[in-house]
Amino acid sequence: MKTFSRAPLPLAGALAFALGVAAPAFAQHHDHAQHTTDDATTQASPTQDEHAQHDHGAMSHAAPAAIATSPREPIPAITADDLAAAFPAIDHHAMQHAPAFNHKVTFNRLEAWDADEGTGQAWEGIAWFGTDTDRLWLRSEGERIGGHTESADLEVLYGRSVSPWWDVVAGVRHDFKPGDARTWAAVGVQGMAPYRFEVAATAYIGEDGQVAANVEAEYTLRITNRLVLQPLVEVDIAAKDDPDYGIGRGVSGIEAGVRLRYEIRRRFAPYVGVVHERVFGDTADHRRADGESPRDTRFVAGVRLWF
Repeated sequence: MKTFSRAPLPLAGALAFALGVAAPAFAQHHDHAQHTTDDATTQASPTQDEHAQHDHGAMSHAAPAAIATSPREPIPAITADDLAAAFPAIDHHAMQHAPAFNHKVTFNRLEAWDADEGTGQAWEGIAWFGTDTDRLWLRSEGERIGGHTESADLEVLYGRSVSPWWDVVAGVRHDFKPGDARTWAAVGVQGMAPYRFEVAATAYIGEDGQVAANVEAEYTLRITNRLVLQPLVEVDIAAKDDPDYGIGRGVSGIEAGVRLRYEIRRRFAPYVGVVHERVFGDTADHRRADGESPRDTRFVAGVRLWF
């Protein structure tokens, strides 16, 4: 009995010793494995993050490249047909679609000034009645100085439109002053030249074979919506001497002026200006013989109106 009771003690001691040795080793192995896993995770994470970042950046850079290289529809070249459609030629006969009767009366100049001989006044007016292609034109101008009419005339002309910007006119002109009244046959052109110059050129044939011409050009410069500057040049030409009326052959006279008007309304505009007039050749000699100067500069004030 004593032998049996003592046998288990050595076996229990051996088991206890084995567990005591194995536990630290297992714990150490478990710690080492955990440490290895953590290190692997720590070392692998930056690589994976960098790889993910690289992939994301590649996608970011690839998107603009795809947009930049996307095909675009090219703009076609402008053809002659495109230009013709954008800027069609103006057909003169197309103007005849509006045969309604119209009219307009304009007084370009109703002005006054101070002169040595007294107060001076002048007028220049034009009117037309008719359609866009056929019109009756009335033109008149004249001057008064010191209460006496120095010059006055009236033209009655038929005008036919020959282009969108030009009319051919023909008719008669009657001079009331200076001297005795006389009548002329008149033919000419009027309209708008390039750069918006308004031009009228008329030739006259008198009763006694006199031949004269008048050329007038003016330009309208709109400084503001209501303030307008208008320069004007007028030239008179005679084919031969006409001493009864104080006119010499050649360029008998030039008048140049500039007027600044303010359009209170489009139909009513007061203005101020300066005008210079000069005569040449035999016409100047006739002026000197009558005690007059061959040149004159005056400041004028007046009104322009139309209806």
